[in-house]
Amino acid sequence: MTTGKTIRSILLCALVAAAAPAFAQVTFNITVGPPAPLYEAVPVMAPGYVWAPGYWAWHGDRHIWVRGRSIVQRVGYRWEPDVWEQRSNVYYRHPGRWERDSGYRVVQMKPEKAPKYWKDKDKEKGHGKNGKSGKGKKNDD
Repeated sequence: MTTGKTIRSILLCALVAAAAPAFAQVTFNITVGPPAPLYEAVPVMAPGYVWAPGYWAWHGDRHIWVRGRSIVQRVGYRWEPDVWEQRSNVYYRHPGRWERDSGYRVVQMKPEKAPKYWKDKDKEKGHGKNGKSGKGKKNDD
C-alpha cells in the first residue's frame, strides 16, 4: 500500500467517525405527568409586548417550573403556550410558539392633519432669531 492510499484511508475513516455522532439519536420517555400549572399574576404589559405563561419543563429526573415572561408581540400572530400531551402512558411537551391569528385584520390608519391654529401660531411667533425661519447667518446675534 502506498503512502497516498494510506493517508486517504485514514482521512476516510476520520470522516466517517466524525459523521457517526450526527446520525445518533437519543430518546427518552417521560412517564411522570407534570403537576398542575402554578398561578402567576400577569403584570401590566407595555405596548408591543404579550405575556407567555409559565410551564412545567422536564429537567433530568423531575419537572421544574419555568416562570412566565413578556415577549415582543408579532403582528398578525398570537402566542400559543407550552402544552403537555399524554399518549398512552408517555408525556410529550410541545413548546410555546407563534400561531397565525386567523381573525387578524390590518387596520389602515389615515394620517392626521395638524390643526389649523398650529400653523397660524407658527406664523405669528416665527422660528429662530428675529422671527426668521431656517438657519441664521454666521454673525447673527
